[in-house]
Amino acid sequence: MNQRRLFTWLLALAAVTPLSFAQDLAAPKGRVILSVGGKIDVKNKGDLAVFDMPMIEALPQHSFTTRTPWYDKPVKFTGPLLSDVLAAVKASGTTVSAVAINDYKINIPIKDATDHGIIVARLIDDKPISVRSKGPLFVVYPFDRAALLRSSVYYERSIWQLKALDLQ
Repeated sequence: MNQRRLFTWLLALAAVTPLSFAQDLAAPKGRVILSVGGKIDVKNKGDLAVFDMPMIEALPQHSFTTRTPWYDKPVKFTGPLLSDVLAAVKASGTTVSAVAINDYKINIPIKDATDHGIIVARLIDDKPISVRSKGPLFVVYPFDRAALLRSSVYYERSIWQLKALDLQ
């Protein structure tokens, strides 16, 4: 097969073969801190997408400062948007069930992620969050952005010591 014919054949093959490597999620190199399952299309460990902290840090990072019921002054939270975590695993569904290390579970409407700019915080006031201090991951709403968010409904959805998300 001459080079021109080979090149044409490769182009044709590329047109009908999805380039799955562009959608792959790398395997974590460190300790897994977040598992995502359920209605997801991108997986890296069986039926799950698992993340270590460097993978969470590699997602686009965002910050906001807000008052919360858990701290006596406004606190700066930094981490990826929940919507970015969901996009990384090509999530679908209408609800994400969030589970903490102590097995506390709360359902968060996926619409909240897009409507409110929820952060999966990995830093508080620019410092990593220890397990003792509600970490290593803390789902937080920007409570000061809207009066609606300053209610028990949204406070309960702000889950700390997050370990897993399950898309439904």
